Amino acid sequence: MDWTKASIYTTTAGVEPVCGLLMEIGITGFEIEDAQDFQDFLRDTTIHWDYVEEDLMNKMEHCETCVKIYLPNNAQGHQMLLDARDALGRLKASDTENTFGRLALECEGIREEDWANNWKQYFKPFPIGERLYIKPTWEKVEGAGTRKILEIDPSSSFGTGQHNTTRLCLEALEKTVQPLDKVLDLGCGSGILSIAALLLGAKEITGVDIDENSVKIAEENLRQNHMESRQFSLYCGDIATDSDLREKIGLHTYDVVAANIVADVIIGMSPYFSDFLKQDGTLLVSGIIANRREDVLQALYRQGFTMTAEHEKEDWMAFTFRLSHEGGNP
Repeated sequence: MDWTKASIYTTTAGVEPVCGLLMEIGITGFEIEDAQDFQDFLRDTTIHWDYVEEDLMNKMEHCETCVKIYLPNNAQGHQMLLDARDALGRLKASDTENTFGRLALECEGIREEDWANNWKQYFKPFPIGERLYIKPTWEKVEGAGTRKILEIDPSSSFGTGQHNTTRLCLEALEKTVQPLDKVLDLGCGSGILSIAALLLGAKEITGVDIDENSVKIAEENLRQNHMESRQFSLYCGDIATDSDLREKIGLHTYDVVAANIVADVIIGMSPYFSDFLKQDGTLLVSGIIANRREDVLQALYRQGFTMTAEHEKEDWMAFTFRLSHEGGNP
């Protein structure tokens, strides 16, 4: 499969609003080159170089702040690209002082093998919580002890466990999943939460994603981790608009429902979470930037959920909820 690399040119001040827009449309993996960082580096008098290549110096002196994203070259990736263009157009129209720069989006194609090779140097094995250890397939692990090894490659999707949102959700799963539980992974992406749930003792999982490529990748990763077909079911579709899909997935069937997505999607899904949970089931939501905390909480309180745990890492938040038969939090 091929990938599309898109570069969005902005300013240091524009990085945060641009990344916020991307996350709102479901793009959560990006790479940032900040011109201010290069300038600070050049002005650092504690660093002395005998020689610096002229081309590198020119690039550093004239670097433009850039946010790079990588999208699958399929219908879903194309739609995300169109959504990103629209969102940038709206941001540019509102930026009357030109604070965020030219907000231009430029694309180039990248082969999947190039994506994989570029990221191998950065993706090393690491522990999550107390019971999991995540590694790419090409690395060997020593000293993992009794931790369960979860294999996943950055070439397969953006969900490799390195981002704080995924870490938070994996840690919450570790505290929640019990032997023989049935788990629903909404927005399954790479399948990392589904794999983790099975490694932590779940009897079976169901994964759902609106991107058909993600569903394919999730299945590949489940099999890479030696999961059997009887342990998982995967579906492509949108539970918020497809009642047939909701019934097919199974109503009031799951001990745990996990949704590691973004705030607006979680809010949009909020009326449907309770349909899938058993009476004493648990809901885990992640992918929420701190300034959207109250929006998400209020949406879930209105649906009768009570928050039982709150988790935060570097301005990213995740929450654990249970259904309250007396009504949600005030």
